[in-house]
Amino acid sequence: MVVSRHFVTGASVPTIDPCAFLRRLPLFSDLGEDELRAVGAAATERHVDRGRTVIRRGDPCLGFHSILYGQVKLAFVSPQGQEKVIEILGPGKSFGEAVMFMDKPYFVTATALEDCLLLHVAKDAIFAELERSPAFARRMLAGMSRRLHGLVADVEAYTLHTGGQRVVDYLLKEAPPSGATVRLGVSKRLVASRLNITPEYFSRVLHDLVRRELVRVDGREIEILDAAALRAYEG
Repeated sequence: MVVSRHFVTGASVPTIDPCAFLRRLPLFSDLGEDELRAVGAAATERHVDRGRTVIRRGDPCLGFHSILYGQVKLAFVSPQGQEKVIEILGPGKSFGEAVMFMDKPYFVTATALEDCLLLHVAKDAIFAELERSPAFARRMLAGMSRRLHGLVADVEAYTLHTGGQRVVDYLLKEAPPSGATVRLGVSKRLVASRLNITPEYFSRVLHDLVRRELVRVDGREIEILDAAALRAYEG
């Protein structure tokens, strides 16, 4: 990612080259320079402080966002204030594509979990590129299909897996290839909401895994001690 800096009233503010960032995304990686510049010209930066709302349910969708750095939470919020986390997205991920094509307002609320730098790409530029490039249209469909597949897998997990199995699946998925220690990037409450369980149940499962000597927990760091036995955990 190409990041430069410009100065406003003496303060240093990061800025980016939109084309350089878009070129790194699989969706745009095969575009020619002219097409990439056309899309990049319709992209704008958004700096969002931690805890601030990026979009609210009911806001009009005028394009989609890509995350350069930081984390964004997508969630439903009930009139009573109860929250259900749908996804937690990090750098390189995007959101808003499906709603953009539906020509409907957002049906989730997006909140910055960390200080974020986002790139908003206007839908008019995307629609123009879809008209010109069948390959681009296929990549857009592939990206939306992957998101749909992930949501279907979530529904399967909620309906067919126990809460304990969901916790185990999450830990194994989040474990880095180079090691066996998972560091929770968000609070246990948010992870529990993402897994459709209560925070108390999430804690009970972790305590049981510790008791069975399958993991070791130190704050937000969870070390997997026996991956094979963890996969076989019934919960």
